[in-house]
Amino acid sequence: MIKKHFSIFLLLLILITFASIVGAILVGSVNISPSIIWDVLCWKLGFTNSLTEASIAQSTIIWEIRLPRILLAIAVGAGLSISGAAIQALVQNSIADPYILGVSSGASVGATAVIILGAFSFLGNWALSLAAFIGALIAVFIVFLLARVGGRTSIIRLLLAGIAISLIFSAITNFILIMTKDAGGMKAVMHWMLGSLAGAKWSNIQIPILVCIAVFLFLYCFTNSLNALLLGEETATTLGISLEKFRLIVIISVSLLTGVLVAVSGTIGFVGLIIPHIVRILVGSHYRYVLPSSALIGAIFLIWADTLSRVIIAPEEMPLGIITALCGGPFFIWLLRKEGYTFGTND
Repeated sequence: MIKKHFSIFLLLLILITFASIVGAILVGSVNISPSIIWDVLCWKLGFTNSLTEASIAQSTIIWEIRLPRILLAIAVGAGLSISGAAIQALVQNSIADPYILGVSSGASVGATAVIILGAFSFLGNWALSLAAFIGALIAVFIVFLLARVGGRTSIIRLLLAGIAISLIFSAITNFILIMTKDAGGMKAVMHWMLGSLAGAKWSNIQIPILVCIAVFLFLYCFTNSLNALLLGEETATTLGISLEKFRLIVIISVSLLTGVLVAVSGTIGFVGLIIPHIVRILVGSHYRYVLPSSALIGAIFLIWADTLSRVIIAPEEMPLGIITALCGGPFFIWLLRKEGYTFGTND
């Protein structure tokens, strides 16, 4: 994509993102107008001394409930999308996603241990997120160890180890669920495993946002190396890239980001798999364009998917993973059936 055209495209995505934020705040069981949003933001940010149009209840809904949830949706959508794009370059496979390293299944064990067994209860509200993150890191660590052969990381072993560890950790989760007699705890685990942003608060969204920004900037510094991986290992080595070192830093950064996101949102499927596909169709496969586009489109997609999950069966809430699967599944089937689709080369 020509640089000038991409700048316009990026600006358009940014505008759509801001419009989506406003739209998502407006949608809900309580009627809220744009002027009320502006009133609350000006008051909370210190530009005015008091509310002039909004009520305290409306202020609480906007500032304490909807806005943190939307910001978390942006972080999760953007984070999973850039993680998926990086993993697809790493394994040179366009149907790979961030969960291929066993992150989600490891996190599920940690979350189940907290909800059903009461593990890490001394940590209070942080118990679930921390346990899920530790479970994700343990799973990735085991996968990485199994993939190392003779001091080198085998991509085939990495994929196979990820599948095996995912199955093992999923079996552990299912075993805990079968053995429990707590129906409420079982329902909570299933809801978490299907993904939800309902627990978003100002206190627990800061780390996901900061990690997402940090990993994005880190990966963006290595766009040329990611592009080289698409051309094959021999070509990448010829270009002076240390494959082992680069694979290691990509695996660590992607696993860290995915683990942090899964810890606060549960397992939200298809985002990291589908969004990079859409982006490559729109802007080509050069990672200088793919990464920022993936972040913004992933954020926009998850904002509206979460909004839909809030209103589709109101006053109940549908798990976010169901929405993303219903959207991503048909697209992925179409992509598989699309004649002549390939991973693509740098544009």
